[in-house]
Amino acid sequence: MRRAAIATVIVVLVLAAGILLWTDAQYTASGPVARHGHQSIVLIRPGMGGAGIARTLKAAGVIRNAMLFQLEVRLKGEGAELRAGEYAIPSKASMADIAAILIAGKVVEHKLTIPEGFTSQMAYSVVQANKVLVGKAGAVPAEGSLLPDTYLFTRGTTRAQLLARMHRAQLRFLAKVWPKRAPGLPLKTAEQAVTLASIVEKETALPLERRHVAAVFENRLRLGMKLQSDPTIIYGITKGYPLGHPILESELSAVTPYNTYVIDGLPPTPICNPGRASILAVLHPLKSKDLYFVADGKGGHVFAATIAQQDKNVAHWREIQKAKKGNQ
Repeated sequence: MRRAAIATVIVVLVLAAGILLWTDAQYTASGPVARHGHQSIVLIRPGMGGAGIARTLKAAGVIRNAMLFQLEVRLKGEGAELRAGEYAIPSKASMADIAAILIAGKVVEHKLTIPEGFTSQMAYSVVQANKVLVGKAGAVPAEGSLLPDTYLFTRGTTRAQLLARMHRAQLRFLAKVWPKRAPGLPLKTAEQAVTLASIVEKETALPLERRHVAAVFENRLRLGMKLQSDPTIIYGITKGYPLGHPILESELSAVTPYNTYVIDGLPPTPICNPGRASILAVLHPLKSKDLYFVADGKGGHVFAATIAQQDKNVAHWREIQKAKKGNQ
């Protein structure tokens, strides 16, 4: 009897060892081919538990045996370490690989880009339209309070959270660069710098011109000259959207808070959300005595320190415009 019992125990142990070896081999073996492309997107929701996670992975086609996955992570003491989130599971990933991805929390990151020069309403609309973000966005942020950039976020991030991140990013950037500004600027606060940077952002798309354009406006502020910036007029009429026609004489002379042909100094708020480069251009302008600039017909501008030279530049620009109309 004792020998039979011992033999039975040995057989059971051998079988158990064999089962463990088999399950371990299955756990580390290559998994199914992705149904589409090179990976499968799987959403693991909070509070699913080991069984729920296993069923979700099985339903997504990334594992073949939900019970085996659940058993293995439990035996390895990893069940409580599996994290919720949205995951990109590579084609043929083993169950061990998948568990490691979930334990590490390697979730999918989505992108949302706010271009330089977008108004806060434009940025707000982009956030509102995003299908991955959740929740309400709240109120439209103050004009010029967001930092244009490409922002990464994970599924479950709220619209309000992402807008708050954009605002914090701008505050951090200003806190870093404002104390290092060039001496003698005609700007009292970082907020004024953002307002002027928003005008620079809209006046030129050429990186090499930004510091020169900033210098012109700052020279004008020092002398008490009006800024005379067309983009500020447009913002006062359309809040930054295309005007749809050339600026009219009546619009040039209209008394609005944003008409810098009429008001003194800066407008009451920024006219868009300027990028880092435009803010830095305002804080470190080119050394120049220029007070004027006009389009050069090639996508840039020509600059002048005197009204006489500016008149010549304007006359040349009108000739270019006339020639273009004649060729149409």
